[in-house]
Order: sequence, then C-alpha cells, then structure tokens
Amino acid sequence: MQARMQNPAQIIPEAMPAVLSVVKAAHRGGVPETTLQLVHLRASQINGCSYCVDGGVRGAKQKGETDERLHAVAAWRDAPYFTDAERAALALAEAVTRLADRTDPVPDEVWDEAAAHYDEKQLSGLLLWIGLTNLFNRLNVPTKQPAGAAW
Repeated sequence: MQARMQNPAQIIPEAMPAVLSVVKAAHRGGVPETTLQLVHLRASQINGCSYCVDGGVRGAKQKGETDERLHAVAAWRDAPYFTDAERAALALAEAVTRLADRTDPVPDEVWDEAAAHYDEKQLSGLLLWIGLTNLFNRLNVPTKQPAGAAW
C-alpha cells in the first residue's frame, strides 16, 4: 500500500509540538506504560489503523510486552492474560473509541469499573491517551499510512 499523502502533522509541522505535549501529559497520568500500550493497540484495532497496530505492537514489545498478551488484545474479555485494571482500561478504550455505537456511549458500568481501578489523574491520562490514539488513527487511516512505514 502507498500513502495518499504524508501524515498531516508532517505537512503542518506546527501541530507536532502540541500533540507531543499531550502525549507527555498523558504519560504523566500515572497509568502503567503496559496498560497504555494495550489501550493504544485495542483502539487502533477497532479503527483499522494498520500503521498504529503495527507501531503499537512494536513499541509494546520494545517495552517488554509478551507476544501472548499482544495476540490476545482483540479478545481480551476471554483471555486470561490481563489484570482487572487492564480489562477496565480496555473496556473504557473500546467505549470511548466507539462513541456512536450506543445511545449511552460510555455506560456507567464501564466508567465505574475504570474508576474502581484508576484515580481521577489516571483516568485523565487514560482518556487523553485514548483520544490521542483516535486522533492518530483518524490521521493515518484516511491518508493510508502503510504499516511499518517510518515517520
């Protein structure tokens, strides 16, 4: 596959400092890096962003994530490899990524489970990270950024 154009953040480089600032802020929310990696991967799978799925797997593996867990992210509900906190983060990521799929996009049950595992600062970091992942997906998918391509 060939990209339709460069990533918009490359064409308008003034956008990158702001995006990178939010990335850093999300990481300061106190959520474990492995959880952020899983959330990024799951949202990218839902959105069909091959660039982010590929990059997410590579990044997670560099940070020590196992193949077993990475292969199971798409079926996290039925896989025994995830903690309750990771499951809550993955459920939140799915709900926030699929806002238009339900009349109550992020049901209290999903929110309450996430809030049982994460404090408000951590929830803020998670929401920023999920939002960023969706931003990246929405830049990469329409411009057909190929998996494995360097930025």
